Amino acid sequence: MICRLCPRRCGAERTDTAGAGVCGMPALPVLARAGLHPWEEPPISGTRGSGTVFFTGCALGCVFCQNEGISHGNFGRTVSAARLREIFQELTAKGAHNINLVNPTHFAHAILAALREPPEVPVVWNSGGYDSVETLGGLEGKVQVYLPDLKYLDAAGAARYSGAEDYPEIAAAAIREMVRQTGPYVLEEGLLKRGVLIRHLILPGRVREAKAVMDWAAESFPPHTVLFSLMSQYVPLGRAAAFPEINRRVRPSEIRAAETYFAATGLDGFTQELLSATEGFIPNFDLTGV
Repeated sequence: MICRLCPRRCGAERTDTAGAGVCGMPALPVLARAGLHPWEEPPISGTRGSGTVFFTGCALGCVFCQNEGISHGNFGRTVSAARLREIFQELTAKGAHNINLVNPTHFAHAILAALREPPEVPVVWNSGGYDSVETLGGLEGKVQVYLPDLKYLDAAGAARYSGAEDYPEIAAAAIREMVRQTGPYVLEEGLLKRGVLIRHLILPGRVREAKAVMDWAAESFPPHTVLFSLMSQYVPLGRAAAFPEINRRVRPSEIRAAETYFAATGLDGFTQELLSATEGFIPNFDLTGV
């Protein structure tokens, strides 16, 4: 395939076994883990866990990535679309509330093939927000829940920390398309059955950016249309040591300031406990379930 799935549109040739694009991935999906995950937002994890499938590779270059080993280290195992479909079925049989596709953008083509037989539970598209509207359009009717990040609204921050100066406009357009597809969020018995849940990770020294992201979400959609998750789990991992301004934990005072602002926006959603800011909440990428 000549790939233009993500906003990079790099046009790289991807074969079943190799790829030279920005993501570095072949055409067949590469997985690092598949299992029940209890640490997503409450309406995603529920009581039995979210059926998470962690994909290897990434088109973003986030210097603080907590999944560095799979996003940029390329650890994982190549599987067929048929095997991917089997994994969905296995997770559902284990009681997963949903099928949670983590960092799936560069494998959208294979995921669509695996979804020709829809799972019995909602499908969650869990991405960094750096999705093209064209690729998202092909998912309509196949994905019930979108779980995008909105990392930045300033191009300078996006360029410095994720290597994507165009991230703000790309992510904003992607989220609007996601909301167009799903409509207002739907909760049933505490579980998200349909809709969009926007995530924002507070970075050290960037509370002002967190406020801008919350303002954008509140102003872009009518009340009770989207859910919002304000995340305080930042740990300086990946290459964060090379960026002194973010090479620390987020201070409790920064978290309190962001949470106070969140409460005033009127957004529906969630905040995290400070205990989440630890490496212990990062899954063990050991090919479980693959």
